[in-house]
Amino acid sequence: MKQTTNKTLLALAISSAVCANAWALEPAAVKLGDGLAFTPTLKLAENYDDNFRAEETDEDSSWVTTIAPTLMLGAQGAKTGYSLSYTANHEIYHSSQRDTNTDHLLGADANFEFDSRNRLRLNADYRKIEETSSDSRDQFGQLIQNDKYNTRSVGAGYTYGADSATGQIKLGANYNELRYDNTALNPNGSVLNADKERDATALSAAFLYRVGPKTRALIEGRHTDYEYVSNKQLDSTNVAVLVGAVWEATALTTGSVKIGRERKDFDSNLKDDRSGAMWEVGVKWEPLTYSSFSLNTRRALDEGSDNASAIRSVSTTLAWNHGWSERVSSEVSYTRSDQKYLEVARDDTIDTLGVGLTYKVRRWLDVGIGYKYSENDSTRLGKSYERNIYGVTLNASL
Repeated sequence: MKQTTNKTLLALAISSAVCANAWALEPAAVKLGDGLAFTPTLKLAENYDDNFRAEETDEDSSWVTTIAPTLMLGAQGAKTGYSLSYTANHEIYHSSQRDTNTDHLLGADANFEFDSRNRLRLNADYRKIEETSSDSRDQFGQLIQNDKYNTRSVGAGYTYGADSATGQIKLGANYNELRYDNTALNPNGSVLNADKERDATALSAAFLYRVGPKTRALIEGRHTDYEYVSNKQLDSTNVAVLVGAVWEATALTTGSVKIGRERKDFDSNLKDDRSGAMWEVGVKWEPLTYSSFSLNTRRALDEGSDNASAIRSVSTTLAWNHGWSERVSSEVSYTRSDQKYLEVARDDTIDTLGVGLTYKVRRWLDVGIGYKYSENDSTRLGKSYERNIYGVTLNASL
């Protein structure tokens, strides 16, 4: 199995560039009652992918048609808000019918403002995914089937302190399950990807202190327990402490900076504990009302894959979004991701460049064209690849 986290992030990056500025759409809702609204949207896309399995050699290419309707039901009250959404993402691979698949994404959110000091957010989601660029193979390297998995998660976030208060406390909790749907067997009789199935329980707490009209300093602690279904050697606990600041509309910028350290302790004595610097930075600079630049960078310990106990990841994304007129906008983005696989001899450097142009035909219809180039330079034989994707997208609503 290829590194699922990498491929998922790459797929999201590809989607965001090939379907540039999809959020320019202004969908209208159908009112069903007092505060209750139904909002349907539809994405149609035609892409040409010259290496949809992300292979070093013997690349498979195909035209891919995407049909993705989204149904959203929302209710808004004076101090409450609820939403339920469902997306079916159907991909038709014209050169490889066995890869045609449908992803399902179901999400629910609830927000409560009990008073000016107490706010609660609840969320839950279910995702059923098939990935052509993350697959399972036999001992001869022959493709058995695409990786197929599902995730279930529930979370909650509580904030104490008014928006205007000097201090705020934020608490968070999240539980996530990862399960694979592969049914084929390895030569030794084991189920494919069974060693990757896991549960994760995450807790966080942060204290924010106002140091300016729009700026707050913060200190944050995180604690995550990873429990694997069968691969018990990877059971571990991640602990991180971060300090930094968040700000809004200060000198034309909005963003947050968090810097600290992270430690991963394995339950098994057969695995080496790990620690190191950690950071999360997201900054948006808007020198003009129609033009913005963003920087997002992260360094952290991610869960392992391909026999690695963990992956030390460093990723940076630069993006420029520009509105050329009321109807035409563009986006250019570049991402570099460095992945160091711990306890195995593998380092990956993934470079991704995307450009996209969106034309707002009507309030309810956008047309976009885009191109994405990605390249992985890996020290592991057979893991490097180059990939080009060209696409046209229509986003429609009522």
